[in-house]
Amino acid sequence: MTEQVHKRRKRYKGTHPKNFSEKYKELNPELYPETIEKVISKGSTPAGMHISIMVDEILEFLDIQPGQIGLDCTLGYGGHSSKMMEKLEGQGHLYGLDIDTIEIEKTTERLRNKGYGEDIFTPILTNFRNIDQVSEKYGPFDFVLADLGVSSMQIDNPERGFSYKKDGPLDLRLNPKAGRPAYEILKDLSREELEHILTENSDEPYADILAKNIYSFIRSGMEVETTQQLYKIIDKTLNFITDKNRKDIVNKTAARVFQALRIEVNQEFEVLYDFVEKLPLVLKPGGKAAILTFHSGEDRIVKKSFKELKNLGIYEDVCRNVIRPSKEECHRNSRAKSTKMRWAIKAK
Repeated sequence: MTEQVHKRRKRYKGTHPKNFSEKYKELNPELYPETIEKVISKGSTPAGMHISIMVDEILEFLDIQPGQIGLDCTLGYGGHSSKMMEKLEGQGHLYGLDIDTIEIEKTTERLRNKGYGEDIFTPILTNFRNIDQVSEKYGPFDFVLADLGVSSMQIDNPERGFSYKKDGPLDLRLNPKAGRPAYEILKDLSREELEHILTENSDEPYADILAKNIYSFIRSGMEVETTQQLYKIIDKTLNFITDKNRKDIVNKTAARVFQALRIEVNQEFEVLYDFVEKLPLVLKPGGKAAILTFHSGEDRIVKKSFKELKNLGIYEDVCRNVIRPSKEECHRNSRAKSTKMRWAIKAK
């Protein structure tokens, strides 16, 4: 019998871990539930976790019944999937899509450990723009959910490069094994192309001067390959701002720039256009679809599609007013604040 080698946790300076990899308790929520509860109670998201948004509103609308077949187009941490499978009560099936090769394995194991076996849950590694292919094999579906937000596990891990808050490679790929990272794409963009991306993808008010400076830095031979290198250029570009809230303005600008680049890297608008076009094709008559969006560009695409397909009689009904998370939820989870929910019901 091989003797098990004891592994010591990572050591860190001070009384509390600061770096993502050092937060071993938050990264192992099943082992340290008290730590997780303490972090969440403060309105924060534990490292390596994702707190599902608008769960009650989604479940109320979908009205899932035992025996139904559903599709979670954006599996993520599996929070929404777990709650939807509770409603199935062991009957029916849920299919979960994700393109993140790292997180889909973790989430599948997490859901299997909760008792959701192959008889009720099937993970599928694919982009949700391919729902027509998924439906040909497993559909049509009684209910469909798409949460378009980036998962907290991706945002908080500096190795993925989704946030300016921690230094790491300027990657931004949802699937780290496919496509090109942001720092490579930046090198090939003209100033005009970069300005267009910042304007169209995040309504960036300083798009012109930011594009000019980022482009100039790259063309002068300076490296822009890490999150902090890009953040410093943004900070320097906005040095004309003398407002007392300058730091906050710079951070919000950086968030928009990173969002715009992430959308470009992953072709998120193109994917969403494909998805909303194919969505009614994968729903059963009377089937329900709910979509969570997180910025105006996404919401415009969903709103327009739902309205047009309702007018054509393809959807029986669509939500007339966007649904927002409650004040209580936004207080518990600050990442819920920008969320908008829209729904549609396919005509019978």
